[in-house]
Amino acid sequence: MEMSDARQIAATPETVWAALLDPAVLQAAVPGCEELTGSPEDGFEAVVVQKVGPVKARFTGKVSLTDMQPGESLTLTGEGKGGAAGFAKGAAKVRLEPAEGGTLLHYSVEAKVGGKLAQLGSRIIDGFARKMADDFFARFQQAVEGQGADDAAEDAGPEAGEEGPRKGWFRRVLGRE
Repeated sequence: MEMSDARQIAATPETVWAALLDPAVLQAAVPGCEELTGSPEDGFEAVVVQKVGPVKARFTGKVSLTDMQPGESLTLTGEGKGGAAGFAKGAAKVRLEPAEGGTLLHYSVEAKVGGKLAQLGSRIIDGFARKMADDFFARFQQAVEGQGADDAAEDAGPEAGEEGPRKGWFRRVLGRE
């Protein structure tokens, strides 16, 4: 499955770049992420719980950042194993472009699954992968810019009863609000 899109973020390219390298921001942006440890240089290890159709699994895996052009672009590559549910692999190429009012973040995502997950059919898998990518970038945008986040970020918010990431907390930490 492949998809690409762009998102206008009301923050400087430097702020967006710093957020892409911040484990706390990445953990807040990944739907279902319970744990994310590591560094941009060495890669991250993650634990993510997701439900795809009737299959719910706890994935453990690695995420690496490659092809880094500071302030301009990078590739996020991840691979997770969900035990009997199967595996998921994916990569997102991210490119930042200065734009009026902030930064235009372009992304191109490619995802593959195997095991029981692959048996669900391409329509379910493609829909799930598209929703995960949209949710990730909506939550990322919400963490970076806060109150200016669009409706998609609201839709990607936490389930009822869960506490979600605080809006705009990353920019407040950097003192750029």
